[in-house]
Amino acid sequence: MNEQLTIALSKGRIYQDTLPLLEAANIIPQEDPSKSRKLIIPTNHANVRLLIVRATDAPTYVAHGAADIGVAGKDVLMEAPSDNIYELLDLQIAKCKLMVAGSEVEKPHGHRLKIATKYIKSAQAYYAQKGEQVDLIKLYGSMEIAPLIDLADRIVDLVDTGNTLRANGLVPMEHIAEISSRLIVNQHAYKTKFNQINEIVQQFKSVIEK
Repeated sequence: MNEQLTIALSKGRIYQDTLPLLEAANIIPQEDPSKSRKLIIPTNHANVRLLIVRATDAPTYVAHGAADIGVAGKDVLMEAPSDNIYELLDLQIAKCKLMVAGSEVEKPHGHRLKIATKYIKSAQAYYAQKGEQVDLIKLYGSMEIAPLIDLADRIVDLVDTGNTLRANGLVPMEHIAEISSRLIVNQHAYKTKFNQINEIVQQFKSVIEK
């Protein structure tokens, strides 16, 4: 590993689930981002560093070359522009489902549904493929409130255990996509730093395929 290599990661579940993969590639962070205020974390390799970013920003850092590789959820990638990015690996971590959810009360036939979501592109594509016209309302969080106060009929959101839905009187209704974290790479970096990046990819694969 000779050239500077920058890896974009987000704090929390993705970071924790990526640690065993990094360890397999002999990349050991020198600080814990949950305890440090640093956003650039050195590793045991002088030329490899971690960039701690918001989960939704990881593809942007990679696309613009500020990071060579990164880890991002498929839900984020479905919403982000894909220019200058290759999706190399399904890391099979941080798994959940993107689903339509709502109350079990049926809406009158012909009623145009209002859908609350932060996944506008994914929801648009899903309903377009079904041939349904819906009104989309962009929210960034606490999606489950929307049907309870008649802001929306249904929501499109990530579902893990479904406990939050049930606690708010909602049920999963339609499956849109299986979600997990993916290893992404800047297209230019993949050409110029292929050997370095491919070595990491192969080590990650050895863990995933066990």
